[in-house]
Amino acid sequence: MPKTKPKPKSKKKTQAQVSNNIYKGIAIVLVIFLIMTAIILKMSIFKAYPVTGQKQKLSISNGETYTGFIDQLAKDDKVSFPIILKLYRKIFIHDTMKAGVYEVTKGMNVRQVLEMVSNIENAQMSRLLVIEGTTAKQLIQSLKKDPLVEKSVIQLPSGEMLKALNIPYDHPEGLFAPDTYFFDKGATDKQILTDLYQRQMKILDEAWEKRAPDLPYKNKYEALIMASIIEKETSVDSELRQVSGVFYRRLKLGMRLQTDPTVIYGMGDKYTGKISKQDLRTPSAYNTYTINGLPPTPIALPSKKAIEATMHPDNSENIYFVATGNGGHKFTANLNDHNRAVQEYIQVMRSKN
Repeated sequence: MPKTKPKPKSKKKTQAQVSNNIYKGIAIVLVIFLIMTAIILKMSIFKAYPVTGQKQKLSISNGETYTGFIDQLAKDDKVSFPIILKLYRKIFIHDTMKAGVYEVTKGMNVRQVLEMVSNIENAQMSRLLVIEGTTAKQLIQSLKKDPLVEKSVIQLPSGEMLKALNIPYDHPEGLFAPDTYFFDKGATDKQILTDLYQRQMKILDEAWEKRAPDLPYKNKYEALIMASIIEKETSVDSELRQVSGVFYRRLKLGMRLQTDPTVIYGMGDKYTGKISKQDLRTPSAYNTYTINGLPPTPIALPSKKAIEATMHPDNSENIYFVATGNGGHKFTANLNDHNRAVQEYIQVMRSKN
């Protein structure tokens, strides 16, 4: 018998199989995509926020941004895929981070934390950072901007404010201790400023009691003035007593202090970042190039270290100092050495330009 030819496959059947394979491929790709998306979301938005114990405080500073906050989380290996968090924030959170102290409980995920810090009502405490060498004016401005602080005295002129605080001085500069503080939500500006004032007075009283003999300051307030000048002259802790010694000996010798920070403070809003020879020649109550002795008030909020250095100047013979250009200062005992140090500073600065 002749062999019968197999029937050719139906064209429709072949097309159906191709379509089936395409659908299966799409389904597989979709499943893989969904799995990868779930993994990414689990490692970013829905990742548990790291908490030590059952709950902990999260402090957000003034001016802190979501971008910086997320980048820091990623840097600390607390989250992966920071770009996903940034996209989520951009799409779903239409506000800035609000400064304050928040409570993060165990089990909260990163998404919940991001949303929590966008609403000041969620804050449990107010965080106040008072930086060494900043001014009382800057402190007052920080309190005015803090929505968690109840305002009662900071809107008053400075003299009236001090009276309302029962502070027996005419000028607020230097009277408040720099540090990082946490206050309960709803604390008043009066409570906060009273606390900072009492802390600064305690530091000043204790340092004054333990002061070295024969200091040229009539009272502890004059020592506070000097401490503020020392604070502004150097940010290097190891130099505080050296700077103190220079000014101590200048006062003893009847020399003018000739310190730029006092001139800048006296210029107020006129100071734009540079100080000219004309500025140094222009008389003011704070221009220590034109007045003898100390200015009438402190020029900043001095730290405990600066106050203690004021009470214990070093024992050298130095009466000059100038910046090195590489951080820190060079201290000298005579004008010739000082002038050489100034030329060295100029050369260093020229080499950097």
